[in-house]
Amino acid sequence: MRISEITNWAYGVTVALTALSASAFIFSAHSATRERVAVEEHLALDELGEDLALGAEERTDEARLYVIRGDIRHLDAFHGKEGEERQRETAIKRVRELGASQAELTALDDIAREAEALDKIEVDAVAAYGSSDQTGARQMLFGPEHDRLQTQLLASVTRFRELTGARTEAALADARWRADWWSLAAKILLSLNAALFLGVLYFILRRRVAMPLVRMTGIVSRLAKQDYEVDVPLDRRRDEIGEMNEAIHIFRENGIERDRLDSERRQDLKTKDLILQMMHRLQACQKQEELAEVVALFAPQIFPDLAGQLYVMNEARSGLTSVASWREPHRSEYSFPATACWALRRGRPHVSAPDHGDIGCQHLNEDDAAGLCVPLTAQGDAIGLLYFEERPDRQMAADASRLYLELIAENVGLAVANLQLRDKLTNLSVRDPLTGLHNRRSLDEDVNRYTRDASRDPLACMMIDIDHFKRFNDEFGHDAGDEVMRYVSQIIVDTIDDAGRAYRFGGEEFAVFLPGTEADEAFSLAERVRTNIRGTALSHRGRILGAVSVSIGMAYSEEASEAAMLLWRADAALLEAKAGGRNITIAAFPSDSDRHKRGSG
Repeated sequence: MRISEITNWAYGVTVALTALSASAFIFSAHSATRERVAVEEHLALDELGEDLALGAEERTDEARLYVIRGDIRHLDAFHGKEGEERQRETAIKRVRELGASQAELTALDDIAREAEALDKIEVDAVAAYGSSDQTGARQMLFGPEHDRLQTQLLASVTRFRELTGARTEAALADARWRADWWSLAAKILLSLNAALFLGVLYFILRRRVAMPLVRMTGIVSRLAKQDYEVDVPLDRRRDEIGEMNEAIHIFRENGIERDRLDSERRQDLKTKDLILQMMHRLQACQKQEELAEVVALFAPQIFPDLAGQLYVMNEARSGLTSVASWREPHRSEYSFPATACWALRRGRPHVSAPDHGDIGCQHLNEDDAAGLCVPLTAQGDAIGLLYFEERPDRQMAADASRLYLELIAENVGLAVANLQLRDKLTNLSVRDPLTGLHNRRSLDEDVNRYTRDASRDPLACMMIDIDHFKRFNDEFGHDAGDEVMRYVSQIIVDTIDDAGRAYRFGGEEFAVFLPGTEADEAFSLAERVRTNIRGTALSHRGRILGAVSVSIGMAYSEEASEAAMLLWRADAALLEAKAGGRNITIAAFPSDSDRHKRGSG
């Protein structure tokens, strides 16, 4: 029941009980009044009866004393008693008017008749005495008739007093009982009213209003401070407090939902900001390694619940290799053929998951592995792949950020394509298109760099010339000559590996810089280049071209800043090697005037 209904009922009952208790008090007061009237009537009637008895005796005594003594005072007293007698008659008349009972009225009639008879005898006796008939007067006052009448009068007065006493006492008892009963009823009603009031105070105001409000005050205070972790027990009461509790519960849920939406909005803004930062840095990357580092740095910040890898396709567009990873992905291979990924086949994102109802990619190392593959495309061509998988300790679905994943994939794809295009353009500007070695322009830039940096590191230089190269062009054609050039350049690159950089100096001449390499090591490396080239017979289009040999001139300096002079000294040593019969290595060292020669194999 609602508190307002309970309050209204309690108010109504309280008003009713108050009215009833007031009525009971009124009736009790009325009964008390009746009791007082009954007491007064009882006293008046009792006093009247006593006055009648005493009045009759006193009047008789005064009359007798007068006829005996002849004292005029007794006569005056006798006549005074007559006045009192008339007053008693008036009182008796009033008793009749007050509603005396029939028995009382009969007793009063007897008293009046006997009093009149007695008065007549006494008056006659007084008159006889006044006529000097003293004997006659005394006989009348002391005679048997007077005694009989006086005795009857007293008996009638006694009977009257008994009758009035019984009636008035009954009326008094009835009035007292009614007064007591109404007083008790009023007290009971007042006690019920007080109990109802206390019950309303305790059960309604304290238990159903005050205590819940005290509890909700703390809850509301915490909710006002946006502390939505506070527990709001749901009160099922169907009253105002229950409705207030339900409203607070709804407010808390709305606050939690608002916080969730605000958190998602802030997270979304943070994600967009990270994506924007990532795009700016991708645009500033100059190498694929830098791009991979940027992706590996920002991807886990944008998608903290996803691990992943960045794959780049090889130049043949046949396979992919991971160039970056984050948060330790473990379900996808490090490298795999392009045909192993359904995303690359379809040209659109592909989800591999047991509960997704789609076929899984072959590059996943588990049959039931889940992952998201987003192809990297540029101008319609696939150039790589972004792979994402859920972390083992998280359960967030990858589909939740599909739009951002595709946006990032698009920008990463464009960045990779731009870097690859830049690398191609750079290679065209610094590499020889026939051999793939750095060209003469690149050689000049490196010489200037060594000179400008004034490096104190040792530097060795080789000048390599193909022996009798014109013979290959004349006998087998220029295609065969180009094949010889490519063969020699490949042997040079494979032999020196990471020890230096090879250049096409011009025509059939090549140059090699070996920074940080000591003289003996550089000479040994030059000899391996020469012997490796000489050790394989070359063929072209089914025709044996024969063995190819080279002449090498070597120079060495303790300081790389002397690169220009070093190149000139190596070229001079090459000329000496060619003049000395070819297929040999001549090394010129600044600290030793001797020439180290190696004869032809």
